[in-house]
Amino acid sequence: MSDAALIDRFLEMMAAERGASRNTLAAYRRDLEQAAERARGPLAEADSAVLRHLMAEYRALAASSAARKLSALRQFFAFLLDEGERADNPALDIARPTTRRPLPRILNHDDVERLFAQAATEAAGEAPPLAAVRMLLFLELLYGSGLRASELVSLPRRAMAGERDYLIVRGKGDKERLVPLSARARAAFDRWLPLLGDGSPWLFPSGKAHISRVRLFQMLRELAARAGVDPAAVSPHVLRHAFATHLLEGGADLRALQLMLGHADIATTEIYTHVDSRRLVELVNRRHPLARMDDVDLKAPSA
Repeated sequence: MSDAALIDRFLEMMAAERGASRNTLAAYRRDLEQAAERARGPLAEADSAVLRHLMAEYRALAASSAARKLSALRQFFAFLLDEGERADNPALDIARPTTRRPLPRILNHDDVERLFAQAATEAAGEAPPLAAVRMLLFLELLYGSGLRASELVSLPRRAMAGERDYLIVRGKGDKERLVPLSARARAAFDRWLPLLGDGSPWLFPSGKAHISRVRLFQMLRELAARAGVDPAAVSPHVLRHAFATHLLEGGADLRALQLMLGHADIATTEIYTHVDSRRLVELVNRRHPLARMDDVDLKAPSA
């Protein structure tokens, strides 16, 4: 497949799964098409030596611009790896220009509650629309279990069989991990499974395959609009970010969160440790041993 076709597929994934803005997509397209023009041969077949040569040409740029170009390459090759187009990601061997890493976009608790309230209202009643029940399950698995969009839409029908408290999810690099299921998610599964027709191996079928990441992205934004939440602020990846951030706010262990998210490197998970400074003050005041020493007189002794 040509570089142009692979770049188009990659940008489609970025829009659907990551909720990338038009400006971000346009910048990534420029960066990748420029790299494809300068690469020695097809960009999709480039090795780390070719990529180092490309990055050397960007030394005169601002660190943020060079970092964005490297980010585009890393994510492009990660996409090729996930799609089985390559067996490695050569961009991981390239040193990243020193910049401040941007914080992920997340939804606040009120926005999440509005999304769930709207989805629950639409799925209420004895015979709710099939799409409404499916959307409620989508929300439970994106925000309640932190699934990636690609993992969610490709769940096999057998993913939830019997009385289980978890899903076995096949994620990046074809690695399996256990994802916890809340009681709410199991209840949503119980409502969805009887509505599935026979024949499809997918939990969320669409035609002869499963529902696409693009369609999931579109349906989430449509739900957000109906719920009074800014659609531009909502995507599957934003809900995954909210899952991680809100768990940490609630006291979750970083290592446990890494396992749930399927991050190979805990440094990736550490981006979620951004918290409100007020919460840090409250944490020290509530949990530090000094907070329990109320009977200790800290005043200076009188002369």
